[in-house]
Amino acid sequence: MPISEAHDFFIQWHLTERCNLRCTHCYQTGVQNNELSLDEVLSVIDEVDDTIKAWADNYSMDFSPSFNVTGGEPFLRTDLFDILSAMRGRGFNIYLLTNGTMIDRNRARKLSDLGVNGIQISIEGPEHIHDAIRGKGSFARSKEGVRHLVDHGHTVTLNATLSEVNADSFTDVIDIACAMGVQRLGFSRLVPSGRGKQMINQSLSTDRVKHLYEKIFSLQPAGLEIVTGDPVASQMACVPDDADTAAAVASGGCAAGISGLTFLADGTITPCRRLPVPIGNIRTDSLREVWATSEILEMLRDRTRYGNRCGSCKRWSTCRGCRAIAYARSQAEGEGDILADDPQCFIGD
Repeated sequence: MPISEAHDFFIQWHLTERCNLRCTHCYQTGVQNNELSLDEVLSVIDEVDDTIKAWADNYSMDFSPSFNVTGGEPFLRTDLFDILSAMRGRGFNIYLLTNGTMIDRNRARKLSDLGVNGIQISIEGPEHIHDAIRGKGSFARSKEGVRHLVDHGHTVTLNATLSEVNADSFTDVIDIACAMGVQRLGFSRLVPSGRGKQMINQSLSTDRVKHLYEKIFSLQPAGLEIVTGDPVASQMACVPDDADTAAAVASGGCAAGISGLTFLADGTITPCRRLPVPIGNIRTDSLREVWATSEILEMLRDRTRYGNRCGSCKRWSTCRGCRAIAYARSQAEGEGDILADDPQCFIGD
């Protein structure tokens, strides 16, 4: 019989590289590529569904599968609602990541009718900081999109990408989130890849990350949940068990190779949305085989391959640092090591 606990598995799908903004910190390049057609997208949705069902049958496990749908800007795909409808028809949870500037009242209603589970909108700080990062007038348009979503009862998460440009303004983002009436506020660290390479010198220092995270987690804004997918941040609430020093199986933390994959617009498969290391292409490769046989994924899952602080850390199984930041920073130094130490990790210091 299947176990009672459902295992999360998600696909982050960048349906397009096209975007109506050019954010300075974007981990993508914005270079146009050969996007999957609607028919190809629908075929892939079927394959993902069949694969997860086969896993559930073969391993007697329940899964809670989801698609994180994004771009570029996903609303630049004119067939977006057809794609979301197909995902919903296969029983997937759906989360939409967008800059919010193209969401009007009608689109907010259609998303509600589809039962989209949650929508993330990027807000980088107060208007002058947000517009400096994402383009003049973008704050006002994103704010309007959020208003339409809130009016239609959506679960909305604002998200800020933290660097020296906006770190001191995170409390302002809390005020903005509360004023907008959203339920959640998230944050992540700058990954200096794609266009974001130009901001590598504005990455936060280790001490800066530590003190900022301590401040963030000391705040308890009424009616607002503060969330993050940052594995280092998640460790601040965990007390490690000494027995974990021997744990060889990853059970949480960085999702790369553990609980999800990324599909790019041209079908390229990568371990993470911010880790630009191809491991296959959904147009030509079996998802099941990629997950089971990729040497890159095997490296990410194997503690013995981490010959550094991460590998010896008692929190390895529930953290492993951010592999995307580790790779980007080591690449800047000429190495490009996906197993390098997370340079901003302060846990255990």
